[in-house]
Amino acid sequence: MIRFPLSLAARSGQHGRLSILIFHRVLREPDPLFPDVPSAADFEARMRWVAAWCNVLPLQQAVERLFEGSLPARALAVTFDDGYADNEELAAPILHRMGLCATFFITTAYLDGGCMWNDRVIEAVRACRRDRLDLSALGLSIYELDSIGARRQCIDDVLKRIKHLEQDQRETTTRAIVAAAGGGHARALMMTRQQVRSLRTMGMEIGAHTMSHPILMRLEDGAALAEIRGGKAELEEIIDEPVDLFAYPNGVPGQDYSAAHAAMVRECKFKAAVSTAVGAASIRSDRYQLPRFTPWDRTRLRFGARLLLNLRQDEAIAT
Repeated sequence: MIRFPLSLAARSGQHGRLSILIFHRVLREPDPLFPDVPSAADFEARMRWVAAWCNVLPLQQAVERLFEGSLPARALAVTFDDGYADNEELAAPILHRMGLCATFFITTAYLDGGCMWNDRVIEAVRACRRDRLDLSALGLSIYELDSIGARRQCIDDVLKRIKHLEQDQRETTTRAIVAAAGGGHARALMMTRQQVRSLRTMGMEIGAHTMSHPILMRLEDGAALAEIRGGKAELEEIIDEPVDLFAYPNGVPGQDYSAAHAAMVRECKFKAAVSTAVGAASIRSDRYQLPRFTPWDRTRLRFGARLLLNLRQDEAIAT
């Protein structure tokens, strides 16, 4: 039912289209606060659908075949951003058992026990024992926390409003939010270096995602280049092989990164880079700004329909 229309929308050869999926986390059990984040069982089901409908390729191979004009019909690649430990503990073993490969884009500064700023906010609001959180002194709002839905609304609003602050200001604000919510040390969520090596042992691809996950457009050019180059160098040292793929943090073109940053990625000798612009890549796409998307849908039919809709999107970024 899904395979045939996908074959029409994503043909082979010169007319090929490449769907690239983004994931971040896979959880042991569903999280009521984030029901859209897949559990291990949910993720396995989605990968079974994908394997039945699509030709799943390693991203690097898929990109080369895309621009050679030799892509198979219904081509698809799977990617993960940031470097959460559950990627190695839960997601990769599922993929390995199914004979599938994914690309894991790793932010190196948080390896070996780190927790990213957004997760520190999330865990602070999750653990807050009060029914109201007053962040007005930080230029934010007073948030009700009397239900799971209210806590999620608080998290979504806070993350949206501080994401694009200057990096030092965002860090200061994050610390103040954690303190206002009752303090406490956020649990380590990110991989160890050994887990990065373990991913390669399972046949997964490793890609770079900067060192500290900054919004590149908020940095001076020298600092942005150092983030891009430094993340690549650290990962190459960890896995002792070239790292040829890059993902822009946050990834919205013109908002989170610019054409100047794509030029930096080329300068650093990456072979391709991915954004979070929606759509599917074609031979006309910029290999340093390939689109990706996340199908959140829970049912087989809706998940398949989302793949089809994404293939019909006008390309947001093309050469």
